[in-house]
Amino acid sequence: MNAKVTLKEMVGTKIIYALLLVCYYWMWARRDWHDYYETIQNMVVVFTIVFLGLQAARIRRFSKEEKDEMAIRNLRRADAIGLKIAVAAVIVIAFACAVAAIDGRMAGYALVGMVFALSVIRFIVFCVMDSRGI
Repeated sequence: MNAKVTLKEMVGTKIIYALLLVCYYWMWARRDWHDYYETIQNMVVVFTIVFLGLQAARIRRFSKEEKDEMAIRNLRRADAIGLKIAVAAVIVIAFACAVAAIDGRMAGYALVGMVFALSVIRFIVFCVMDSRGI
């Protein structure tokens, strides 16, 4: 466990945070109930607690290490691209709600799905930019 914590790893774990957001929204917004839902909920809660505990240690270690300036610039560029995509997606979702194409619950699913998709896109864009040394 003495391996160096990379920025790529820190960006990649944001996908897991987004997936947990999708899971929690599903738990809050669903309208039906099955017996196995309680098991799924308990597994998600336990995973969240363990994952956040492990991530706290990794983030503490990352904050003490020397930063790669080129990787940080690439991350800022990837974030700028992600912001443009997010604005476009939110406009589309808001327009769909305004013309009554989707209801509030589905808009919520669209928003958390967008957050998950953006975290994946951000990771891919960052990895491509970082590997090419742009």
